Amino acid sequence: MQRTSDINVLETRELPAPKSLIDELPKSESQAAFVTRAREDIHRVIFTEDKRLLLIIGPCSIHDLEAGRDYARRLAALAHEVSDRIMIVMRVYFEKPRTTVGWKGLIMDPHLDGSNDIATGLRTARTFLREVLDLGLPTATELLDPITPQYIADLICWSAVGARTTESQTHRQMASGLSMPLGFKNGTDGTLGAAVNAIRAAAQPQTFLGVSIEGKASSVVTRGNPNCHIVLRGGTAGPNYSAADIANAEQVLTKADLLPSILVDCSHANSAKKPELQPEVMKDIVGQIAAGSTSIIGTMVESNLEAGNQTFPQPKSDLRYGVSITDGCIDWATTEKLVRDTHAALAVRFQS
Repeated sequence: MQRTSDINVLETRELPAPKSLIDELPKSESQAAFVTRAREDIHRVIFTEDKRLLLIIGPCSIHDLEAGRDYARRLAALAHEVSDRIMIVMRVYFEKPRTTVGWKGLIMDPHLDGSNDIATGLRTARTFLREVLDLGLPTATELLDPITPQYIADLICWSAVGARTTESQTHRQMASGLSMPLGFKNGTDGTLGAAVNAIRAAAQPQTFLGVSIEGKASSVVTRGNPNCHIVLRGGTAGPNYSAADIANAEQVLTKADLLPSILVDCSHANSAKKPELQPEVMKDIVGQIAAGSTSIIGTMVESNLEAGNQTFPQPKSDLRYGVSITDGCIDWATTEKLVRDTHAALAVRFQS
């Protein structure tokens, strides 16, 4: 009989069922309690009168576990220092969307050699997330593949759907069943319509094809996720974090019967893809807050131990420690100054 399926498939590698991996690398009671508290705190910052600024900050992606641990330890200490005005959540990004091709992140290629050992990548991700939580740091990630949450979502405090996938029905359905607050980024063109529609869709009950925790193909029925909000990241037309842009986003969200809770990504098009400009974006945002803006609930910053990024692929032995292999980042010294300056500037928000 003529073959009509899997013509372009070279190999199918079986992965452990999500339950098997979770049982192998379980969260502790203290980790579960911390994730629950962090999600509740993030919800209050987004939707209630909690005046703290939600700051999602960390490496563009995790590729070196030791450098990631080093960064997390430093960030945990800094987060404790500023916790009265800023709620810091560490970016722990394991999946990277690519415009064409390239390294897809630690889950897909944990050995950085093209072997695509996804089973090891999933184990590595769970292990690292548990380590970050044990430092008292909430975790944030972008969920790209709709199967990934079954393996790691119980260890995530905040998640994002990126500009490329905000229009995706699959990701809106996935978001409707997630247990943590989630930000939908505006589209790559900078318009807000897709993100607004995504928030509304994710809040509704959905039924879709998925994988159960036992690893079986399933029909997944959700109740809807009411904890979604918009993330402004700029677009092809330029930045969208000015006071006028914020006012426009408020109007668009209100017209859609959504609470105008806005998180601004200081990277990507908002900094013209120049990481060194992120502190200037942050300064502008904090200035708007000091002037009375109440709709800005948070910001996102790409930060690492060292500034910039480095080309990849290249031999792992040649990689510089603490330097991103995806998007460029600000260095640790700049990060400390940015966070402390922001903390000082936010004092006015807490005077009333």
